[in-house]
Amino acid sequence: MFGVDLGDGARLRPLEPWQAEEFLAHGERARPHIANWIPWATTVTDVEKARTLLRDYADRQAADTGRIYGIWVDGVLRGGTVFRTFDTAVGVCEVGVWLEAEAEGRGLVTRAVRHMIDWAVGERGMVRVEWRCAPDNLRSQAVAKRLGMRLDGTLRQSYVFHGERRDEQIWSLLADEWR
Repeated sequence: MFGVDLGDGARLRPLEPWQAEEFLAHGERARPHIANWIPWATTVTDVEKARTLLRDYADRQAADTGRIYGIWVDGVLRGGTVFRTFDTAVGVCEVGVWLEAEAEGRGLVTRAVRHMIDWAVGERGMVRVEWRCAPDNLRSQAVAKRLGMRLDGTLRQSYVFHGERRDEQIWSLLADEWR
């Protein structure tokens, strides 16, 4: 099957609707660790909701407006990455990530996102890659820094999550900085 070797027994490959049961099982394992940061972690609670989320990303991929990938470690889905937005006309995309606690500390997310940025900038001509996270999500900020991103600023109370207004940091990387 198509995939990118991330080392340490890990592979990055597309997540598709037919993998809904595996995605749901992964979500149940990951939920305690990611629910404070990842919206789908609390809404994907059955196979049909998992399939709907994956189908939404399949539709986005078909429309060239987003993509979703899984990170498998020793054959088990342990995390993932997304192009949450992907706008080729403007040349801007946003990368998002999540990982089960058991898979952290191995550099998997950083390596996976490097492949994504290489493709977005090198193959698709993206000019700007964005990374958004909560100001208190220090692990996410650390990945953005490792990727060479710069903090553009904080949007105060810019979205509602779990019924409360939250701030959001925006990090970015320009194509010229990546090359």
